[in-house]
Amino acid sequence: MAPVATPVQTPAQQAIPEDLKKSRQSTANLSKTALDRVWRGNKEGTVRLHGRPDFKGDKYAERQWIKEHMAAAFRFWGKCGYAEGAAGHITVRDPVKPGHYWMNPVCVAYSSIKASDLVLVDPEGYVTEDGAQLPINAAGFYIHTAIHKARPDIEAAAHCHSIHARTWSVFGKPIELLTQDSCVFYQNLSVYKSFGGIVLASEEGERIAKAIGPTNKAVLLQNHGSLTLGTTVDEAVHLFTVLENACRVQLMAEAAAANGVQKVTIDEEDAAFSAATQHDPDVSYIGFMPEYNLLVEETNGAFLK
Repeated sequence: MAPVATPVQTPAQQAIPEDLKKSRQSTANLSKTALDRVWRGNKEGTVRLHGRPDFKGDKYAERQWIKEHMAAAFRFWGKCGYAEGAAGHITVRDPVKPGHYWMNPVCVAYSSIKASDLVLVDPEGYVTEDGAQLPINAAGFYIHTAIHKARPDIEAAAHCHSIHARTWSVFGKPIELLTQDSCVFYQNLSVYKSFGGIVLASEEGERIAKAIGPTNKAVLLQNHGSLTLGTTVDEAVHLFTVLENACRVQLMAEAAAANGVQKVTIDEEDAAFSAATQHDPDVSYIGFMPEYNLLVEETNGAFLK
């Protein structure tokens, strides 16, 4: 007898057992510290995963740490292939001089940036003597200055022209919650539904800052790409990578859906549960830790100089 093919059901067609329908996770019985939910150590409590460092008031040590992690972020972007000409910029507030921030120089390849290449910019967007004496990207100044003014709660902002976020941005709408990782953008993603050309004036930067809003840490810029924020450069760059990958997943899912394959999105309750941990700055901070450590090993610490 010839074998009989069994029809394949889509997830939407599959019956969900009643016990699974009622089974929901809750943070009620979990650690109040989000970071402590994602790791386990030994019984004695001596094996621990640590989040953001405490500099105990040493602003100069914090400054050096920021520069080293910024340089690592650019090296990582270079590995990811995010570079496109002179575009792309990361800024981080300087802990020593209020109103100043560190920024990458324009026309220096991501993959070659070192801590000593970074530029300290004053509140008016001028290069100061405390960092590298190199020019910066004007669009980066207009966008990031407006964001840092509007969002005193954040320390870092990251933007470059990665391919998948730039592609999805042409639709002028947010990503859907399709995977566990995308839940970090639950009530955490804005869309700037405008494109006014290359940002060469402060007004456009102010409009982008307004679109991000008072709490979100990510925004899709229509016909432009993505931008992410963080309490550390590590968090901002981790969120940038997650958003880039989420846009890639969205594009692939849309292609499959166009051929009749039904998408199943994550419902709001499950997304909220996941986001309660994923939104934490320390959880996002450790998301970049493996890449930082790998870069130190691969380059023998060359970017730290």
